[in-house]
Amino acid sequence: MTLDLNEQQQIRRGKLDELRAGGIEPFPTRSERSHTSAEALARFEEIEEGLEGSHDPEQITVAGRVQTLRDMGRSIFSHLEDGHGQIQIYLRKNGMLEGDITWFSDYVDRGDIIEARGSLFRTRTGEVTLEVAHWTMLSKAVSPPPEKWHGLSDVEERYRRRYVDLFSNPEVREVFRTRTRMISAVRAFLDRNEFLEVETPTLQPLYGGALARPFTTFHNELEQTLYLRIADELYLKRLIVGGFERVYEICKDFRNEGVDRNHQPEFTMLEFYIAYADYETVMALVEEMVEEVTLAVKGTTEIEFDGQTVDFKTPWRRLSLADAIFEESGIDFNQHRDQQELLAKAAEAGVKLPPDTPWPKIVDELMKEFVRPKVSQPTFLVDYPVELSPLAKRQAGSELTVERFQPMAAGIELGNGYTELNDPFDQYERFQAQVAQRDAGDDETMPIDIDYVEALMYGMPPTGGFGLGIDRLAMMLAGQRSIREVILFPAMRS
Repeated sequence: MTLDLNEQQQIRRGKLDELRAGGIEPFPTRSERSHTSAEALARFEEIEEGLEGSHDPEQITVAGRVQTLRDMGRSIFSHLEDGHGQIQIYLRKNGMLEGDITWFSDYVDRGDIIEARGSLFRTRTGEVTLEVAHWTMLSKAVSPPPEKWHGLSDVEERYRRRYVDLFSNPEVREVFRTRTRMISAVRAFLDRNEFLEVETPTLQPLYGGALARPFTTFHNELEQTLYLRIADELYLKRLIVGGFERVYEICKDFRNEGVDRNHQPEFTMLEFYIAYADYETVMALVEEMVEEVTLAVKGTTEIEFDGQTVDFKTPWRRLSLADAIFEESGIDFNQHRDQQELLAKAAEAGVKLPPDTPWPKIVDELMKEFVRPKVSQPTFLVDYPVELSPLAKRQAGSELTVERFQPMAAGIELGNGYTELNDPFDQYERFQAQVAQRDAGDDETMPIDIDYVEALMYGMPPTGGFGLGIDRLAMMLAGQRSIREVILFPAMRS
């Protein structure tokens, strides 16, 4: 593959060569920056009142990417941007500058990363500025940045060249700062509540813990097919069996599924498990955690998302799945346990599904079609059909319903939790039912994990568990409608 340079890149490559010919290395080994842009501005604000002259008597060094250039012949104004903001620099012929101003004029372009040493002062327009005594090229940008006033705006191009998106659009950098603050707040909450953070395998000999198609690979040395994890649930519950009472993991999961504004094949999940607890315990902890995280990140429990105000203040509403679907569609799925019968009812309500759609998936589609879009404020949908929840424990006295919940807000499913099934024989039968569903055409079911069943045979205490879609909560807190806006490098079609 050859490196084909366009006309602008060729011009900049020429300047790079001329700098080297003039004894200036366009990619030096190190920077001598003494102050970030924010530190420089704060310094001048602090000392300005006590200055005897117009300039700070102490020289400082700043560095950053050239965002603007205003060449006025005998003087040049430019703005440098670093990871903390912007600062204006000023070069003046016969001023402080050591050397010929034409070197800067001829060889510095927008997008270059430079270093400038000099003294701070305030211009007549009131802007704190560094008058440059010496400048150094730190990285000559061969590719020009997007146009100043437009930035990188093409959505597909933004995702493919995220590095350009980040330095062109400061608001995008803020989205990812919000995401990082959110994850830090989640960790702080769980650590304070005595959870142990652990790591479980990404490559697994058997996938499980969710209803999804896996990515498959092959390990040559082991001569074994392995799977990228679709969830870390079964490993974390093995740790509960082993004696840890509170564990969590924030990890990447991988599901070979469709891509839309709420789904990516590679995404981030938080899962936590609590021994001697049930789904009521977990729901209380989840709403407390999300409220606290929202306060930490936004300073309030209220956020604006997708044209609506969402308030994460506790307590959240609780609504049974059966009641929610019945209220919105008129269908009581518990009265239609036959697959063809429920399929016909769904079709009457306007939900057209393939004739071989399994019964539990029909229920799930009814929820997605009629309930999820109507949920604005934070709500726990609770009590799901056992066929839709192969790892959840049945409600006492019920053969049809399990203790499961899903938190939703603004039409988005944020996660999934339940009272964990700890009866090894019931679990084995659920796995067998999953295999039967697969044989009936559902390729998102789980295989039988005999080792996990054997783990349960050693005894797992009553346990509550939960999985939170980190990306989806980040979407809400950052005010982004697409999951690709909160993943630095989302999966893209070639």
